[in-house]
Amino acid sequence: MSRTTLPRAARRLTVPAAAAAAVLLAAVPAGAHVEVESDRAQALAETVEITFTAESESSTAGITQLRVVLPEGIEPADVVYGEGPAGWTFSTTADGYAVKGPAVKVGEDAEHSIVVRQLPDARELVFKTLQTYSDGRVDRWIELGESEGDGHGNEAPVLELEAAAPGAKTVSPSPSASPTPSPTAVPAAGASARATRQAADTEKDDADGLSTTAWTGIVAVVLVVAAGAAFLLRRRSGSAE
Repeated sequence: MSRTTLPRAARRLTVPAAAAAAVLLAAVPAGAHVEVESDRAQALAETVEITFTAESESSTAGITQLRVVLPEGIEPADVVYGEGPAGWTFSTTADGYAVKGPAVKVGEDAEHSIVVRQLPDARELVFKTLQTYSDGRVDRWIELGESEGDGHGNEAPVLELEAAAPGAKTVSPSPSASPTPSPTAVPAAGASARATRQAADTEKDDADGLSTTAWTGIVAVVLVVAAGAAFLLRRRSGSAE
């Protein structure tokens, strides 16, 4: 039985073509990224749960931490922790929050959720995220679209929002974000002390003035009485002569 064989020229092309295909496949960027979603993705919605899924991009280490930068309009004080991997804890940062704990199983995604007091009046929310692995590797999902990216496809997760419901309004700021009272509202200790001393000095001057006036009146009365006594004595002496 004869065996079908490829022409020699075809055989020569087969190996290089396979090698080139392998190179192209290796050059395709990994599809791992961080996804964000919510059942109530609507501007000005209140008490909204948002879920993040960080896909694993390592075959040797597990994810240990996710640090999220909150978009404008959401303060760290407006966020509370929902759920996350076993043993993970939540803490706020200056510009967002972090969730971390024991490494999840190698190759597994890390999912967690937060509850936001109120979503801002915006069309979309960008959550820049740093994803850390147990071996120290950090994936930076912080790019803002192709125009600002460096070609590696590390775009930040974006949550698209529906328009606000009719009549929806912005709620008052969180207690921790309330304006600080003006320092002029409460007088300084030094100013208060000076005011007290001035009041005391005024009272003392008034008392001294009253005392001086009283003594002046007494002296005047004594002089008048003495002058009258002298006049009577002279008159009596004249009558006796």
